[in-house]
Amino acid sequence: MSFVTDALRTRLQATFTGNDQGSPAWVHELERGDDAGFFGPGSATWSVHGGNQTILAGVRALLVQALHPGALAGVADHSRYREDPFGRLAGTIRWIYTVSHGDTATARGASEWVLRLHEKVRGQYVDGHGVTRDYTANDPDLARWVHLAFTDAFLRSAERWGDPIPGGADAYVREWATAGELMRVEDPPRSEAELRAQMDGYLDRGELVVTPRTREVVRFIRNPPLARMLRPGYQALFQGAVTSLDPRHRSMLGLRAPGIGPVELPAGRVAGLVLDGIGGVLGNQTGTERAALARIARLEREAAEPAA
Repeated sequence: MSFVTDALRTRLQATFTGNDQGSPAWVHELERGDDAGFFGPGSATWSVHGGNQTILAGVRALLVQALHPGALAGVADHSRYREDPFGRLAGTIRWIYTVSHGDTATARGASEWVLRLHEKVRGQYVDGHGVTRDYTANDPDLARWVHLAFTDAFLRSAERWGDPIPGGADAYVREWATAGELMRVEDPPRSEAELRAQMDGYLDRGELVVTPRTREVVRFIRNPPLARMLRPGYQALFQGAVTSLDPRHRSMLGLRAPGIGPVELPAGRVAGLVLDGIGGVLGNQTGTERAALARIARLEREAAEPAA
């Protein structure tokens, strides 16, 4: 049994971080730094990003992001998601958890690094009204949609499968607006109501659209090239993500909650069991959180030491 658990742990670590030998070096480097970071223990962000439901949230965010043809063009034209999907995933995870758990200087540096990479991501796309537009990945509107999709996905997944959020949904949206600002999103939402209103605006203005490229990406997200032992669990998480989507987004994507005729199956409950199983294998505290706690403990010790 321990052999199976060890093998599963190795596969999961390799998938999420690109490193099957334990935590990558950048995680341990988060122990360095001169402050507690933008958030800190007890924050809504640490709560939402600390649970294993973030795995499911990532799937949900990718599905929603694919509805914007500009955001989708950047991924399809410039990333190697087909050839190296987990390399891209590992890069995204690194940014999220560096901003969540790193000190402020490291979080800013990681964001500036991503922004510099985005400067090369440019091209054209056809918008929801049939107009050809130029884009760059750092366009404020595209950055906003990515931020909204991420915030909504992680919030909804935490509400359904995670622990109670300190301060509630408003606290998380308000805190994670900092990450949006680091990525140059202008006036990111700072409450759940603002989040809903800004997301609805894209639908109301007709800026979201499904194209053959969208359907291709959705097919890839539904069946990525995972190790065989991970596929059943991933399918349960994918179906859980589908059930959590805004019904309007789900309809546009051509997805439906699993069921037999009109009777829906308990996909959300099954996804929760899979998440519990992942927690049993990987633990329920991220390596970046442990590194941040070590950094904060060191800073507290240094502050308590008498001056020489």
